[in-house]
Formats: sequence, structure tokens, C-alpha cells
Amino acid sequence: MSDLPPQYGMDRQFGIYMGGMGGVRPTLPIDPTALEAAAKAVLSAEAYGYVAGGAGTEATMRANRAAFDRWQIVPRMLRNVAQRDLHVALFGANLSVPLLLAPIGVQSIVHPEAEVAVARAAASLNVPFVLSTASSKSLEEVAAAAGAAPHWYQLYWGRNPDVTVSMLARAEAAGYTALVVTLDTALLSWRARDLQNAYLPFLLGQGLANYLSDPAFRAALPEPPEANPTEAIRYFISIFSNPTLTWEDLRFLRAHTRLPIILKGILHEDDARTALDYGMDGLIVSNHGGRQVDGAVGALEALPRVVTAVQGAIPVLFDSGIRGGSDILKALALGARAVLLGRPYIWGLALGGEAGVREVLLNTLADFDLTLALSGHATAAAVTATALRRAE
Repeated sequence: MSDLPPQYGMDRQFGIYMGGMGGVRPTLPIDPTALEAAAKAVLSAEAYGYVAGGAGTEATMRANRAAFDRWQIVPRMLRNVAQRDLHVALFGANLSVPLLLAPIGVQSIVHPEAEVAVARAAASLNVPFVLSTASSKSLEEVAAAAGAAPHWYQLYWGRNPDVTVSMLARAEAAGYTALVVTLDTALLSWRARDLQNAYLPFLLGQGLANYLSDPAFRAALPEPPEANPTEAIRYFISIFSNPTLTWEDLRFLRAHTRLPIILKGILHEDDARTALDYGMDGLIVSNHGGRQVDGAVGALEALPRVVTAVQGAIPVLFDSGIRGGSDILKALALGARAVLLGRPYIWGLALGGEAGVREVLLNTLADFDLTLALSGHATAAAVTATALRRAE
């Protein structure tokens, strides 16, 4: 058996071409825009709008993509790139690739197997999956599906501290190895698509698996949720978000979990420095894929300033707008240790369940592997800002 790292690009590329010799073509569109269009065709207008939409006029979503266009890769020649190694070290673990699946809630609105299917697909390629608090399957079910593959837990930090402590304890017990705390959802933003459809899936009982199965949440209800689902949903809405939180509240989290704490939603360098002051273990530069603040800075624009602010003291990851291999390389070049992929894998889930997610992952990793080599790099760790130039 070879000790060489997998060569995602060549294996995937020629596997597709060889299949074509026998009349077999890819089951999912490879182009990201076509992939989304195909998913739109099979989803309800409400489900598609919930996943695809952003805040307000969706200017932040456009800014995310425009930020990538402002950087251009400068390929270098005559470097030995025959073998590539995509490994990255994060929080004491050696990950196979610098890519994770971002936390996205309510996945049952696009496929009945929801996060369980995603966890299996990610585990098959040893790609870490970050599970949303607002998942359609319980964190224990998803951990079982992930098995020994790395999986992280994302916390929506609500108003009931007993529920928060219970969720943290369950995540640790289930084998999650890092805690991602989303900071940018103190309130739900004004989302025109969802409002036009008058659609919030939580009100239909979707995305509540972790709450309905939680002992502290159930203890706060006058009746079990099976007996009175309407009251359970009402109580969930009342505690889901917490706009009163401040930096001092991070001490509460630190006191109640042994997991590394990674703050998601950091866009300003001063917030990055404050996170260091409070002993946080990592940051994710993210604007929630454009879903929370209309007209916000593109996440990639914020990345270099955040990286400079922490001066290598803790890892900085990147989320918001990743669509292909060149995006991953640009984020790594600007200082991200790894990136999180969001909507594309949900389109794969909608179109093909577990197999669809796996296909999207294989295509994304193949694209990145080839982009890495063709830009003159043999390892993900070797990519630096010298690989890029600002577009004129």
C-alpha cells in the first residue's frame, strides 16, 4: 500500500474521463453555478430561498465573490509538484485537507437524511464536518454517522444557560473535538426571500432535533414536546438567540467546556485582538455567507487584517464565498489555515443525498489539488501571499 498522500486532482479528473469512454458522465453538474441551478429545480421555492438567500439586498453575498476577484494567482514554473500533500495541523489534529464542511442548519428541508448523510460523506473522505446547533438530526446521531472522522460542534448561544451547558456536555460526550461559537446571530436578519415566502422552518418544527432531545430544554417546558409541540417551538424561539451577550460571557463558556473554542463571525481586527485577550483558541473570518448584515465587508477583504492582528498566536480559518479550488488557494495565501465550504455541499445533498455531498467534495478537492500544483506549490502549507497579486 502506498504511503504517498492521495492525488485528488489526477485521480478524480481521469476517473471522470475514463468513465466517459464507457458513456458515463458525472451525475451532478461540476460548475458551481450549474450545480445550484440543478438543486433549485428540485427544491421547493421556500427551501431553496432559505439556503440560497442572504440579508437585505444580498449585497454582502455579492461582496464575498467580488473580494475573490480582486486577487489574482501568479503561477510559478519549474517546481516539482508531482506529489502534493494537502495536510494541515489544527488544534492538535493532523487533518487530511485544509477544508471543512461549514455548519448549516435545518438540512431536512433539502433531504430527509439531512446531516447524517453529510456526516457519512465527509467521513468517507476524512473531511471534518461542523454540525449546527440547529440541525435536523441530533448531535449524537450525527456523531455516530461520522464515526472516527473529525467532527466539530457549532453553538448558537441562546438565552437559557442550562441548555447551553447541556449542549456542551453532550457534544463532549459524543466525541466532538472543537467548539465553534457563532457570534453574528444575536438576532435573525431581514431576509427578503424568506419574508416573501413567509417561511421560517423552525416554526414548522424543522432544525430542532438538538433542542427537543435535550434534557435541560425539555425540563423548561410545561409539557413534553411530543405532547405540546407548539409550546416547544414557542419556547425555542424565545431562547434561540441572545443579544445581551458580551465578551465577558466567554468566561462562562470556557468554564463549561474542555474543547478548543473557535469564534466564528470575526471581521474586525480589534475583535480578533480581543478574542486573544479572552484566551480563545481560534477564529473563523466569516460574514455568515452574507446572511446576517446587508452591505457588510466581503469576508476575504477582512481576512488579511485579522491574520495580521493575531500574529500567528492562534489559527485563523475562513468561511463565506468558497466555490472552487482557486478560492481555497487565495484564502490560504491570505493567511487562513483552512476554509469552510457551505452552500455547494447543500446543493449536492439536495441532488444526491450522501453520494451528492461526496461528489461535490471530490470535485472541490480535485480542483484545489490541481490549482495548487499548477500554481507551483506541492503542499498546502507552502502557499503564502507571494502567490497572489492584487488585480489592477
